Amino acid sequence: QSLWLSEMRESAERNGRDPKFALAMADKDVDIPEYGAGKGDLLTLETKQALEVGYSEGTAESLEDLLTQLDLEGATVLKAEESLAEKIARFITNPVVVPILLSIGSLGLVVELYSPGFGVPGFMGISALLLFFYGHLVAGLAGMEAIILFILGVIFLIAELFVPGGILGILGFVSVIGSLYVASGNFVHMTISLLISFAVAFAASILLVKVFGKRMNIFKKLILRDSTNTESGYVSNVSRRELVGAEGIALTTLRPSGTAVINDERLDVVTEGGYIIKGQKVKVIKVEGSRIVVRELND
Repeated sequence: QSLWLSEMRESAERNGRDPKFALAMADKDVDIPEYGAGKGDLLTLETKQALEVGYSEGTAESLEDLLTQLDLEGATVLKAEESLAEKIARFITNPVVVPILLSIGSLGLVVELYSPGFGVPGFMGISALLLFFYGHLVAGLAGMEAIILFILGVIFLIAELFVPGGILGILGFVSVIGSLYVASGNFVHMTISLLISFAVAFAASILLVKVFGKRMNIFKKLILRDSTNTESGYVSNVSRRELVGAEGIALTTLRPSGTAVINDERLDVVTEGGYIIKGQKVKVIKVEGSRIVVRELND
């Protein structure tokens, strides 16, 4: 504040003006009540007051009046008109429009994931992102480096679908987000816009899952829904429950696993934990999948 007040004073003195008025415009403690700037108020000069205290060289009602006062009536006046592209760029780069474009872009791509092929949602999403870069490129806020970074990010994301690991996906996501920040030039506005677009995409995803979940194809593409269950004819192990209660002879010593002959069939069996010598009679007490549990029979 001290530096700014010093600059105001020096600027006024350098241009031959009374510095107290310049100080009163920046410091509430400077008291000039005759011009409506009491203690605690900043000075704001009206047109006549500015002319009176020497802070104005004159007043012109129009451009023609100004040229007359400056003795420049014959001067050539060049007017720059905005082109259509510049008008579009001005509209697209508006801080209110940017989050809308990014929301449409993210929403379109999310919806496209839930529908087969490439349709209207995907076209809308890509178009919104292209409009974003077009507007910032025309406005001079973005250069080709932002577009190249965005294209590289998209390539990385597509490559992630074919190359496992996740590194390419992370690089692609960072590249796309980084390209948006490079194109924007305003960190705070872009952060707010991205948060809004992410919130819209997240809400849309939940809505699509809740309302249209049964019609969606994205999960069919990403998740294997077929199961090898018994109803479909798949059997992991043959159940031998019919052997429960059957008797046989230990073909090998069971310690506790081994081989036994039951109903004239050679089977891999296991005891309850005990030790059964070869040739001893055994009885099947339970079957758990492919596991046949036997118990020694005493004569």
